[in-house]
Amino acid sequence: MKINKISRRAFLLGLGAVSTAALLSACGGSASSSSAASGSAASGSAAAVGSDVFRTLDEIKADGTVNIGVFSDKNPFGYVDENGEYQGYDVYFARRLAEDLGVEANFVSTEAANRIEYLQTGKVDIILANFTVTPERAEEVDFALPYMNVALGVISPDSNVITSLDNWNADDQMIVISGTTAETYLTKEYPDIPLQKYDSYATAKNALENGNGVAWANDNTEVIAFAKQNSGYTVGIPSLGSQDTIAPAVSKGNTTLLDWINDEIKSLGEESFFHKDYEETLVDTYGLDYEDELVVEGGETNA
Repeated sequence: MKINKISRRAFLLGLGAVSTAALLSACGGSASSSSAASGSAASGSAAAVGSDVFRTLDEIKADGTVNIGVFSDKNPFGYVDENGEYQGYDVYFARRLAEDLGVEANFVSTEAANRIEYLQTGKVDIILANFTVTPERAEEVDFALPYMNVALGVISPDSNVITSLDNWNADDQMIVISGTTAETYLTKEYPDIPLQKYDSYATAKNALENGNGVAWANDNTEVIAFAKQNSGYTVGIPSLGSQDTIAPAVSKGNTTLLDWINDEIKSLGEESFFHKDYEETLVDTYGLDYEDELVVEGGETNA
């Protein structure tokens, strides 16, 4: 698989206190090797903007595989089932993207904090890992049209249901996952709440179950699912902060792939694909009452 790489940074090498710094060339190609794609794929275009590395739409098609970053532990959005297969709402969508691209889907497990890095380093072509659109993230990646609505929520044990973040006990800790909008929101809006940070959804869930924190703040879709699947917990704050959307993301400047995904989302909306996705992957968790509230069809929100 061939991946375009950015030019090496120019750098100065000092040779002692009295020697003159040597300026090395900054415009040469990368020395890293890349595997030859089938057919006539040659050295590839310089498809890089800033520090990002990416493959264009044509290069993905030529390679025959699209690398898609998904969660492996966030049921029902992205997880690995008992047979070792990726499943979930995001994965269902990812498989359709690969099918319509005419390529194989290679799923790459990612954590929340790694999503931007995986795009910028070319480890994946697309992120479909419950990625909430924010202005800060949009400075580092390019978001396609949305396919789901989301807000933040807070879940806590039935023995001490948290219904407000005001007048927080300074000795209590809130569980969050690093790199999520919950971490960003609480750090900005509630700086006095001590945060206990974890790298994965599995470890955050274990922390809640073990009583390491009094509550867990995360996407409301996730905490509602957890409460429905695990007795003894209540979502005391079902909607915190602003109403946001979830969308696919690609590397900054990868316009050919971004444009194709946007056209695909619009086309899928004509067949109510995302409602079908919900009914195949989410209805057992949320029921039908949440369907129209959560699903964004054809990239068009109600806002």
